[in-house]
Amino acid sequence: MPHPLQLFSFCPICGAGSFTERNEKAKQCSRCGFIYYFNPSGSVGVFLRNSKGELLVVRRAKDPAKDTLDLPGGFVDCFETAEDAVRREVSEETGLAVGSCNYLFSLPNIYPYLGFDVHTIDLFFECETESFADARAADDAEEILIVPQSELRAEEFGLHSVSRAVALYLERKQ
Repeated sequence: MPHPLQLFSFCPICGAGSFTERNEKAKQCSRCGFIYYFNPSGSVGVFLRNSKGELLVVRRAKDPAKDTLDLPGGFVDCFETAEDAVRREVSEETGLAVGSCNYLFSLPNIYPYLGFDVHTIDLFFECETESFADARAADDAEEILIVPQSELRAEEFGLHSVSRAVALYLERKQ
């Protein structure tokens, strides 16, 4: 797979075709001087717990990794905090509201999207909600599963960074 910057040939400011590589993370226009820095997109993943200590996970409805397990989450929108993205994504995918929300850790990732590698920085949170009784699968979630922490298996999660996050989460909880 080519580096994503190789897919961009024209300057987004002046349209010149002289948009050339400056280094491994930037391109520069030789006509207007604009420099575009290729930085990761923000994404969130949520270890959502209920009052019993169970975790809610989802089955992915779409590729990549369709039909594998995932944590509720997704991309952070422009002008949105990571915590706001957590609340929005959990609501969109499960219909639930998040109570307390604590940042855990981050992992770099490459998210394949229609033949384009989206470099992300995945921010993981542990959040609580009183009950999973009203949870419903929606948006990118095909199915809701309620899992005791002791039954979580990192290898069942199809996205690489989420699988690593689950392993790290379980390691830290022991």
